[in-house]
Amino acid sequence: ITNKEKFFSIANHTLIVVAQDASYVTRFATDYIMITPGQTMDVLVHANQNIGQYYMVMRNFHDSAASSNNNLTTAIFQYKNSVGGPRNNASLVSLPEPDDSNATSSFLSRIRNLRVRQNPPLRVPRAIHRRVYIAISTNSIPCTNDSVCITEERFVAALNNVSFVFPVIDILQAYYKRSINGVFTKDFPLEPPEYYNFTGDLTILNRNVTMGTKVVMLNYGEAVEIVFQATQFGAGGSHPFHLHGFSFYRVGSGSGNFNNVTDPKSYNLVDPPLINTVHVPASGWVALRFFANNPGVWFSHCHFERHSSWGMDTVFIVKNGGTKATNIRPPPASGMPVCSGA
Repeated sequence: ITNKEKFFSIANHTLIVVAQDASYVTRFATDYIMITPGQTMDVLVHANQNIGQYYMVMRNFHDSAASSNNNLTTAIFQYKNSVGGPRNNASLVSLPEPDDSNATSSFLSRIRNLRVRQNPPLRVPRAIHRRVYIAISTNSIPCTNDSVCITEERFVAALNNVSFVFPVIDILQAYYKRSINGVFTKDFPLEPPEYYNFTGDLTILNRNVTMGTKVVMLNYGEAVEIVFQATQFGAGGSHPFHLHGFSFYRVGSGSGNFNNVTDPKSYNLVDPPLINTVHVPASGWVALRFFANNPGVWFSHCHFERHSSWGMDTVFIVKNGGTKATNIRPPPASGMPVCSGA
């Protein structure tokens, strides 16, 4: 799954969700699941129907203004000793409609953390040291002489109006070797440069962005809250966001513009799911919390590959904590092969 979120179902069978992103959840039964690029989901199926063959069906969940298709992808769920073809028509398998945002939010709202010894102890940050509010957008920049364009502008994606530029020298290598300068800057904006009605009509607003390799610097051990805000720039729509190096708690989600006074009152701080890829709803927001206890250089990006390649990315650098156990691991031994271009 690379560029679309997906609904999935098996004809005549109930799915039992037991884990997401390698963390057990309170199990629940459902007719379908919604899974995004970058996610993993553990699902049990009881083979308790008549012996035969049953369609497994998947279709896109698509809630943006960009074009898509409503094709069904199918496979066969087959019982041993079954004969003949599937007992039903794939098109008759019950799945939400491709743009059914209510089905998506309903499914996601049922995913709750399960307190079992196999899971990490539940430790949801309460007092927040660092807040990052990120507006997600698709934007445009003027074409330059080195760009191949058919119009005066070219399409890019951005976070807080910064479209990420992938450097020739890896950021991790530059961070190790403090003598390498000019690879990245430490000034990724912690909030949008301008506040507006993110989920309203944005046709008259300036869509130009800044290009750059900007990172967020975090102190070791800080309690961090990130709110991703979807906007209606471009085609709008949902986004699956991933953060390397961490699992985080999905503490809240809602429609419209995030309100930092009223919306936190609805947060789930009791049993939020512990995940590493999160669905940002179209024309809405999602809030994450985690402790910055993994020192290093960590990429964060939309898991739609096209969006990531357009610049819908940033990097979080967690500083050393001051002890061997809380410092970044040392670089590879000298003599090891280096990445090309380094």
